[in-house]
Amino acid sequence: MRQSLKQFAIVLTASFAALGGGEAFAAIKESPEKKKKKSMTVTATAYNSVEGQTDDDPWVAAWNNRLRPGDKIIAVSRDLEKHGLTNGAKVKIEGLSGTYTVRDRMNKRYTNRIDVWMEEDIKKARKWGKKKLKIIWNHDKK
Repeated sequence: MRQSLKQFAIVLTASFAALGGGEAFAAIKESPEKKKKKSMTVTATAYNSVEGQTDDDPWVAAWNNRLRPGDKIIAVSRDLEKHGLTNGAKVKIEGLSGTYTVRDRMNKRYTNRIDVWMEEDIKKARKWGKKKLKIIWNHDKK
């Protein structure tokens, strides 16, 4: 009886620690206070995986990610990286459905800008043009 009561107390203590976000579970459970939703208005253009618009391999992005048809990808200007828009960040874009993933970065000359990837469809990218749009993403507080 005494042994089972001791085991029950240990399980109960571990459960409370997990629910309360105890240090033993800090790596497993991410506290909601650590993430905050951010938004900003940026200039949005479009780009394609074609020679002349990219580096050596048009299907490999700046962080060495392979772009696949059907993926919703954006490139970001380097100044946006300090706001948490880095490789793998998930972004909602005003006027576009779904969630886009940051997988590419733009030339240093661009600021406050995103580039929406439109695979090889140059006509679609030209039709898109240049717009001012609001983007929303989660940013880790540091």
